[in-house]
Amino acid sequence: MPKTTDFGYRTVPEEEKQRRVAGVFDSVAARYDLMNDLMSFGLHRLWKRFAVAQSLVGPGARVLDVAGGTGDLARLYAQRVGAQGEVVLTDINGAMLELGRDRLLDAGLVIPAVRCDAERLPFGPERFDCVSVAFGLRNMTHKEAALVEMRRVLKPGGRLLVLEFSRVWQPLKPLYDAYSFGVLPRLGKAVTEDAEAYRYLAESIRRHPDQESLKQMMERAGLERVEYFNLAAGVVALHRGYKY
Repeated sequence: MPKTTDFGYRTVPEEEKQRRVAGVFDSVAARYDLMNDLMSFGLHRLWKRFAVAQSLVGPGARVLDVAGGTGDLARLYAQRVGAQGEVVLTDINGAMLELGRDRLLDAGLVIPAVRCDAERLPFGPERFDCVSVAFGLRNMTHKEAALVEMRRVLKPGGRLLVLEFSRVWQPLKPLYDAYSFGVLPRLGKAVTEDAEAYRYLAESIRRHPDQESLKQMMERAGLERVEYFNLAAGVVALHRGYKY
């Protein structure tokens, strides 16, 4: 019997999830950043800056940006590590990766852009000082396998950062649900002509592990001193763990 996994609220064969997720991002890639600005009221840029600040990377560091999409974090990391450092942008989706590479080039940054699956990273062990994934873990079929891989490529003392949608403060849940399931699909339809992509977004957030569950998942993957920071009343959380 084929193995199954979640795609939003639906249960699909594992091999089908990757195809469906690819279809979502192929559809919205061209207006992905615009939608992020609109649906988060620009807050996603502050969340990403906070994540980079908590990465503790400095000049000369090596950073891997997993599922980095349009390159927002890669650009911020490049500013921190400087000419002596290294930033590698990866994504499994070709349309998103191409867009990210082009935007980095437009910003004067020549950064390696590697198309790869986070569950099978094409890098040797203990290469990076920091690995980060922002709003990408939620879409991965085998999240724990991806976390193990990300830990594998970290140097001893390195940090893994996971920025992801999480569980909102309970009193705000009714309002947040109304926005997620009522406003977002309509906004997605108006801006990207794809309401279903943003309905999937809302559903996938609810299926993603909450703050404590993701912390435990990272610990099972071998990370230590795992902690998290709630942002926007828990709409988003940043988890940070260390490899020793």
